Amino acid sequence: MKTIDWTRDELVAYILLFAANSDFKEDNKERDVIISKVDMQTFQDIHDEFDNDNDYQGIQKIMTSLRQHNYDKDDVEILLADIKTLFFSDGEFNINERNMLKSLERLFKTL
Repeated sequence: MKTIDWTRDELVAYILLFAANSDFKEDNKERDVIISKVDMQTFQDIHDEFDNDNDYQGIQKIMTSLRQHNYDKDDVEILLADIKTLFFSDGEFNINERNMLKSLERLFKTL
């Protein structure tokens, strides 16, 4: 993948949407967390793009954009904290969410 023309907010929105859909449902509390991080227009635009991507495309876009925005260890830690907040927002942290968190942690370590 060449380049992704996302702002940092768009990248955060995409990653949080990707995580929120790990259990194949995106509830209103999770959406509220995402919207608390980015504005509604960014959320909607990125949601439309997310809906058209498969998991492989999503991961490729995320990793390319993280590199383009020069995410470092501290940035990744903040991002992982946001993902944990998202996962706990609905009051449960199910096995799919746990697996997604572990996968993203491993993936982000390759940066």
